[in-house]
Amino acid sequence: MSRRCQITGKGVLSGNNVSHANNKTRRRFLPNLQETSLLSDALGSAVRMRLSTRAIRTVEHNGGIDAFLLSTANGKLPADALSLKRRIERARARKSEAAV
Repeated sequence: MSRRCQITGKGVLSGNNVSHANNKTRRRFLPNLQETSLLSDALGSAVRMRLSTRAIRTVEHNGGIDAFLLSTANGKLPADALSLKRRIERARARKSEAAV
């Protein structure tokens, strides 16, 4: 499993440890990824995703996973998020057809 956020695409960065003597050694900056379950109203179930803590805060700020994905442009979403967005759109279309 890669160290990459499934919504924002944030991944591992690299840089240097710099000592007091100005010695430089390579290091990795890992994103703070959490395995979370987000409740989707359209799907009627929880969706498990591996997200950065910043992405979790952004999703909650926008009113949940459904509202966040539907309001975000397709070009800004990774493949995992795009497939979930299509599932949510299909589920909403089925619910609106059933209501009519």
